[in-house]
Amino acid sequence: MAGGEHGVNGQHEETRAMEEGSRDHQARCENSEQDGGSKSSSNNHPMFSVQFAQKRTGGTVTFPGICITWGLAVMVMVYSVGHISGAHLNPAVTLAFATCGRFPWRRVPAYAAAQVAGSAAASAALRALFGGAPEHFFGTAPAGSDVQSLAMEFIITFYLMFVVSGVATDNRAIGELAGLAVGATVLVNVLFAGPISGASMNPARTIGPAIILGRYTGIWVYIAGPVFGAVAGAWAYNLIRFTDKPLREITMTASFIRSTRRN
Repeated sequence: MAGGEHGVNGQHEETRAMEEGSRDHQARCENSEQDGGSKSSSNNHPMFSVQFAQKRTGGTVTFPGICITWGLAVMVMVYSVGHISGAHLNPAVTLAFATCGRFPWRRVPAYAAAQVAGSAAASAALRALFGGAPEHFFGTAPAGSDVQSLAMEFIITFYLMFVVSGVATDNRAIGELAGLAVGATVLVNVLFAGPISGASMNPARTIGPAIILGRYTGIWVYIAGPVFGAVAGAWAYNLIRFTDKPLREITMTASFIRSTRRN
């Protein structure tokens, strides 16, 4: 009897061991499936994705995005109509070219009127789409003092016009890169001065929204700064253009003007 009981107990123990082993195996399989599912889900949702970026920015366009868009828009327009009209897009640029003898004075008023009209038309379209609420203001106004914005507008427009003069008027420059160079310059300028002055660089850019929205705060800053900055930038590049000549010839106004017109 003892031997029979021992045999029966042994069989029961073996059965329990087999059941426990099957349960352990099943648990391991379930864990592996869960691990595999988590890995596959992580593979399906990479760390850097559009959804991830939207969670960080709230789905809105960030300031760097605005800068890039601005630069790309200018670049596209230069490539599109540069060979037709010169793609000035800016009364300050037109005026600066005229002072250097590279654009007819008689055409300056027509160009400036077209530039301001285009800005006003675009502003009217934006107002129709988004309304004229103060939080939707798409013009430019000084964030600090008028003097700060004036200095910023002078500096960044000087830089812009210097680049434009190089790629658009110098035969030694690579003309095919004109749009890229100007677009990149606009992008950098907006990054640099946008939070302070709005980085207009263009009187028409400010006058158009001001007319449509009736907000003229600091408008003189965006006329004087870009105009003087563009003229200074154009003449600064012309000085560098003729650095292979003697200093006394460069500083002679009449000779210098004749040289700029001849080139």
